[in-house]
Amino acid sequence: MDLISSLKMAGQSLLSNKLRSFLTMLGVIIGVGAVIIMVALGQGTSSGITSRLSSMGANLLTVSSAMSAGPIRGAGSSTLTMGDAEAIAELPLVKYVAPEASTNSATISAGSATWSTTIDGTVPELQTIKNWPTIQGSFFSDSDVNSLKRVAVLGQTVVTNLFPKSNPLGQTIRINGLSFTVVGVLEEKGDSAGSDQDDVIYVPITTAQQRLLGSQTVRSINVQAESTEALTPLKEYISTLLRQRHRISDSADEDFQVRDMTEILSTIEDTTKMLSFLLGGIAAVSLLVGGIGIMNIMLVSVTERTREIGIRMAIGATTRAILTQFLIEALLLCFIGGLIGVALGCGGAQLLSVWADLKMQVSPWLIAASMGFAIMIGLFFGYYPARQAANSDPIEALRFE
Repeated sequence: MDLISSLKMAGQSLLSNKLRSFLTMLGVIIGVGAVIIMVALGQGTSSGITSRLSSMGANLLTVSSAMSAGPIRGAGSSTLTMGDAEAIAELPLVKYVAPEASTNSATISAGSATWSTTIDGTVPELQTIKNWPTIQGSFFSDSDVNSLKRVAVLGQTVVTNLFPKSNPLGQTIRINGLSFTVVGVLEEKGDSAGSDQDDVIYVPITTAQQRLLGSQTVRSINVQAESTEALTPLKEYISTLLRQRHRISDSADEDFQVRDMTEILSTIEDTTKMLSFLLGGIAAVSLLVGGIGIMNIMLVSVTERTREIGIRMAIGATTRAILTQFLIEALLLCFIGGLIGVALGCGGAQLLSVWADLKMQVSPWLIAASMGFAIMIGLFFGYYPARQAANSDPIEALRFE
């Protein structure tokens, strides 16, 4: 018997018991759909985190204070200064340097509207490091920093809450009672590592230190290297420089931290990949359960069709032909179930991305892998019932009632 004839007979057998065939396929449908949705969620989450961290700046090192002066780690004050930032800017392999001095939260008002947000004092180079263009106005200049100008650049979240129906450019806002003129509005950037990057107001760092913070220290220093290869040696240069400037002995702990955003990004990518495999593995369990259901139904089918098997053997059907027919039936169940599962999985991923605002990413390899796994399930769990049918004794099969 050729393959086409076997496929026709398998299709006729499945159509003769439509409800049972559908219920048998249901486990495969749910399994494939669940695998696609779960892995798509893991991939989408990984892609989203990667792109958002990348938006913080390329080839970036972040220098921050260890804050170990207090009795509890983190309770002390910052040990970094503008002098440290200026010294780092003179190092080789450095492209841009942007120190930041910020408040945890400040009350902002514009007319009758109020909002609470972070005020970040910095320098114009930060916009270049973060590749963050303005959609209105411009970022403040070096002259604004040198002259302690009270000017501000707003993130989109701040604009939405303070100026929902008006143009903020040129208007006055009050930060902790002090007046600032809005000179620019930044393009929307979105969340990063769970925080809203657009919920911020940038002001000249000198203004923030003198007028808002009353401190000459800086919270962190962003350092952009000339290339990815320069990150490791530059990290060593910065550590050596700051140990000298802060007069830290070789045996003492550093009062600062130098973090490589590339390393952080790599760690997060590895974690999200493991999460994707875990979610996919959990969903694949339902596919295995579906395979067991197929084996069960196929064994029942072999029992019900024992007399048919005997008649076919009596008129010349070979053991191989019987094996092939039942194996094709199992594979057809899994193939059709897999196709329906792929459709439901892709559709479910789209619905979740729209309704639940989840980032989903369905890759072609995921669809191919899901279908391949479903076919393997059919082959594995269909072989034993097919072998049972092929090994039937024709005489005993003909006697079966």
